[in-house]
Amino acid sequence: MNRRDFLAATAASTLVLGAPAILGAQRNKKYRTAIIGAGWWGMNILNEAIAAGESEVIAMCDVDSNQLDPAAASVEKKTGSTPKKYKDYRELLEKEKPEICIVATPDHWHPLAMIAAVKAGAHVYVEKPICHTVKEGRAMVKAARDANRVVQVGTHRRVSPHNVSGREFIRSGKVGKIGMVRAFVLYGGGPEKPRPNTEPPKGMDWAMWCGPAPLRPYNGDPQNPWGGAIHPRGWRNYLDYANGTLGDWGIHWIDQIRWIMDLKYPKSVFSIGGRPIKGKPVLTETEQTSDAPDHQLATFKFDDLDVTWEHRQFAGNNAEKGESVGCYFCGTNGTFHMGWQKGWTFYPVNGRDPVVHEEAQLHQPDDQNIKELWANFLQCIKTGERPVSDIEEGYLSSAAALLGMLSMKLGRSVTWDGEKDEIIGDPEAGRMLERPYRSPWKYPRAS
Repeated sequence: MNRRDFLAATAASTLVLGAPAILGAQRNKKYRTAIIGAGWWGMNILNEAIAAGESEVIAMCDVDSNQLDPAAASVEKKTGSTPKKYKDYRELLEKEKPEICIVATPDHWHPLAMIAAVKAGAHVYVEKPICHTVKEGRAMVKAARDANRVVQVGTHRRVSPHNVSGREFIRSGKVGKIGMVRAFVLYGGGPEKPRPNTEPPKGMDWAMWCGPAPLRPYNGDPQNPWGGAIHPRGWRNYLDYANGTLGDWGIHWIDQIRWIMDLKYPKSVFSIGGRPIKGKPVLTETEQTSDAPDHQLATFKFDDLDVTWEHRQFAGNNAEKGESVGCYFCGTNGTFHMGWQKGWTFYPVNGRDPVVHEEAQLHQPDDQNIKELWANFLQCIKTGERPVSDIEEGYLSSAAALLGMLSMKLGRSVTWDGEKDEIIGDPEAGRMLERPYRSPWKYPRAS
């Protein structure tokens, strides 16, 4: 474990157990806290911030008042204070000057909102993946460093107790030399039927929701948020706004692999995928489907390790002990499965040796460890240390996943120079590291 990892891990565990005496004087400070994106996951984060007891929620922002109003009412009920409500994050930042800002919007909004928040003086907790295209991510790192702000990325598995102990188990050598890692998310599903486009609901600014991304027809189903419509929770499978399962789940497991194996960035990436089950994407004036792949395979070649990614949204995975999520670290002594809700399990090569298992320790709702990640965030604001899920770590993991999507769209492998943030020898691929923004929004630049 290097010094930065040690300090970050120590900070995370210290605040969970109780802050050091030297920080005691700061315990009662209430940070002026705001949230941009007050939907399902954003409220998971904000509720942990409230529970930590060091935030005064002064403002909340969401382009959909149907999400914002009940979220603000929930905060008022929990805290007894009434946060101000905004539909434009720029107005919130200008008027409220928060010390902490949570950015929990859809992916395509992360860069502009995070950059604006650090420039306004806030420390930021931003959800993963940090960006929609690679060059946005590098601009976010630069903005955080220029502003000297702490920016924590929502890769909470870096502080999940079973992930931490699993990392220690692997790094102790008990799995042997790791030859390859297979990461996967395998769920059931079936064909997709087009859903009718409708007018946005009253109280929603759909053009602002789309923001710098293409303006698609509104397609929503608030009564069935997981039903596949763009709003409120289906947007991850629409490539204008996100990067499918690889951009959603993939960053978690790529981040885990990088963190556990002390890796920086892949040297080459190749990916294929498609929609043989969901069917060809549909987008007309009257109806649409998602357009992300229903399955995808990707390979990431690091210096001394090959990593594969596999996802599918059909068939499930009952064939492998029902392990539908996680990573298999394949070593000379056996196979280690780093999972989610089922914790981790080590299967020795010698079938006569006992299987080793540790259960997960997750919080509700939604089986997460935001509490520990928020504690680390607060600690680093006080000490000036880099957080365990620092923005640069979030960038490196996000960029790897985004390169996988880029390769799939391109139809060929890409060679990546991670020191220069450039694709080598392929100008067409290099142009895909960014995309045009819809006017009047301006693409953020690192230089």
